Amino acid sequence: MSTQVHSTLSEETVREISGDLGEPEWLLETRLDALDALSDVDMPDVIRTPGRDWTNLHALDYDSFVNPLSAEEEKERVEPEGVSVLSMADALDEHEDLVKEYFGSVIDPHENYLTALSTALFTTGTLIYVPKGVDAEDVTIRTTMQSQSLFNYTLVVTEESSSVTILERQDSEELSDERYYSGLVEIVAGENSHVQYGSLQDLDEETYNYTLKRGNTADYATLNWIEGNLGSRLTKSSVETNLDGEGSETKTVGAFFGHDDQHFDIAARVWHNTAHTTADLVTRGVLDDEARSVYEGVQDVGTEAWDTSSYQRENTLMLSDGSEADASPKLIINNHDTEASHSATVGQIDEEDLFYMTSRGVPPQLAKDMLVEGFFVPVLDEVEVEELREDLDSGIVERLGN
Repeated sequence: MSTQVHSTLSEETVREISGDLGEPEWLLETRLDALDALSDVDMPDVIRTPGRDWTNLHALDYDSFVNPLSAEEEKERVEPEGVSVLSMADALDEHEDLVKEYFGSVIDPHENYLTALSTALFTTGTLIYVPKGVDAEDVTIRTTMQSQSLFNYTLVVTEESSSVTILERQDSEELSDERYYSGLVEIVAGENSHVQYGSLQDLDEETYNYTLKRGNTADYATLNWIEGNLGSRLTKSSVETNLDGEGSETKTVGAFFGHDDQHFDIAARVWHNTAHTTADLVTRGVLDDEARSVYEGVQDVGTEAWDTSSYQRENTLMLSDGSEADASPKLIINNHDTEASHSATVGQIDEEDLFYMTSRGVPPQLAKDMLVEGFFVPVLDEVEVEELREDLDSGIVERLGN
C-alpha cells in the first residue's frame, strides 16, 4: 500500500529549499519528481521473523517530526590534500557534471517513501571526490543536528587506483521534542580503488533515525564499511554493497549497544553480481533494560557470480530479561561455484564465565562489564580506523557506566 503524503509538504517548500541552496534546474526537477512519488511508493520493507514485524514505520508521526525549512546543524569537514570534500553547494559549483552523473545512481530516489522524502527535502550534504591515483586518509565529516528534522546526503566517488578512508559522525544537541534524522550515502568505487567508510551514530534518544548506505564496486575495487550505532530512540539502518566488478570485494563490520527502550533494526546486504567477488559481514550487538534489536543479513549470489566467497556472522548479547532480539540471516544462491555460510546467535552472559570471575574476587558488576567489553573485541579488532575504534570502545565503556 502507498503511504499518505506528508500533509505539510508542498512544491513551494521544495522550491524554497532548492532556491536557498542555489541549485541547478536538473536537481530541482529531481526533488520535485521525488515529491510526486510520495503518494505512490511504500515504506521500506521491515525485517520479519516468524510471526512478527519488528518495526512499524507507519506509526511514526511524520507531520510533527518533519520541518525542513527550519533545518539547523553544525558541520565540520576535514579535507586531506588531493581530495575534494565539499558541501553540495560548493560541489555543484566545482563538479556539477560529476554530481549530475552520480546523484541517485546507486540509491533510486523513488526506492521507497523515506528515500523519496530525503531526496525531496535534503538540506545538507557532502561530495567526497578522490581523483585517479590519489591515496587519502582522515577524511572526516561531523554533523551535529540542531533542529527537529535534518536530511543529510553523502556522495563518494573514487577514480581508478585511488584510496580513501572516511569517518562520518552523527550526533545531536539534546532537545525535549521528538525528532527525525535521515541520512543517505552513495558510494561509487572506481576500478582498483579502495574505499573504507566508517560511521558512528550517537544521536540523542528522542531521535528517530533512518539511514541507507549503499555502494557499487567496479573491477577489483574494495569497499569496506564500519557501522556503529549507539544513539537514537529508533534506528532503521541498512548497509549494502553491489559487487558489480570482477574481483571486487567488501567487508561490513557492525556494532550496536542499546539500553532503556531503544530499538535497532539493522541490515547488512551484499549482491555478488559477477565473478571472483568476496564478501564478509560481521556484526555484534548488546542489549540492556528493555531495548530491542532485529538483524537481517543477506548474501545474494547471482547466476554470473562464479568463484565467489561470502561469509556472515551476527551475535547479540542480552543483559536483561526485558530485552528482545532476533536475527534473520539469508543466503540466496544462484550459482553452484561459490563458498557461502552464515551464522547468528542470540543469548545471555555465560553464567559459568561470570561465576569463574566472581569466584576469583572480581566484583559481579565489574565482571559483567568485562565480559561485555570482551564480547565486542572480535568486532573492534576488525575496525581498521583507529579513531573510530577508540570512539566505539569509549562509547561502549560509557554505556556500561550508565
